[in-house]
Amino acid sequence: MKSMAVHRFEPERFHNVFGGHEAVLSLSPGDLLITRTVDAHGVDSQMRQVAVRPNPLTGPFSVRGAEPGDTLVVQLEKILPNREPGWTTNAIDPALVDPDFARNVPEKQYVEWRVNKKSKSVFLTDAGWSLGRLELPLDPMLGCVGVAPKDGQMLSSMTSAEHGGNMDWCGCRQGVSLYLPVFNSGALLYIGDGHAVQSDGEIGGNGVEISMDVELSVDLIKGRETGWPRAEDDRWLYTLGNARPFFQALQHATTEMIRWLAQDYNLGFSEASILMSQSIRYEVANIFDPAYTAVCKLEKATLDGVLNS
Repeated sequence: MKSMAVHRFEPERFHNVFGGHEAVLSLSPGDLLITRTVDAHGVDSQMRQVAVRPNPLTGPFSVRGAEPGDTLVVQLEKILPNREPGWTTNAIDPALVDPDFARNVPEKQYVEWRVNKKSKSVFLTDAGWSLGRLELPLDPMLGCVGVAPKDGQMLSSMTSAEHGGNMDWCGCRQGVSLYLPVFNSGALLYIGDGHAVQSDGEIGGNGVEISMDVELSVDLIKGRETGWPRAEDDRWLYTLGNARPFFQALQHATTEMIRWLAQDYNLGFSEASILMSQSIRYEVANIFDPAYTAVCKLEKATLDGVLNS
């Protein structure tokens, strides 16, 4: 996607729902947007409380020409923490352990982390956890990316659905292209909930929560209907399903991969089934929020081998 214009947007107001808001800025297909997000508690790059929790969202941004039935393309060009301090909590979701073990889950405490941009790492600064110098590679991502939902809904920034939302997928990082269904004129794109690093599943209910500098470009695929969020990078095709129970999210993700292979690669149901049943991989993107997120992924090299034979 070649950028037509560069827009810099400094947010002053944030939202805690997807939908129901007028656009703060209009973009044209191909444009580049440079903006910021605050952390999940509404704290900005200067450690000021500027918004209310949970997951304050930057936006929405309208895209000229976007109409229901189109697909919005969001290319994540840059995601970078814009401060050093971050935070998590100290306990995983008790629903993720055996019921008779759940009594061992401690009361929630906040845990301090710090980003080292020079070494591209995130390290634990609290000394009281007997973990030594726990240091992890910096892997910035956005927990919330989505458009205004269908049917005029206003959905919490804590959950997800067909529009995207709080999917907390580790793959929502720099270099990834997202494909989101358009349900409203202008699409109305929101972003937020940056994590310096996060486990698969967001099993503690948070990544290393932090504010972000974000650069993204937008495009449109006119007349291309997308059922659930899709994504791709240099190696993989991804489809994301959001629902509870988790098996339903898995169904949505699997179905969307079949649709994608039919739309763009001219594979029938049988051909897609043969390919997918031996080649796809699944990721648990989120198992904490009101709607869980499952990811179905297919390696491009495998698909290329089929199409070029």
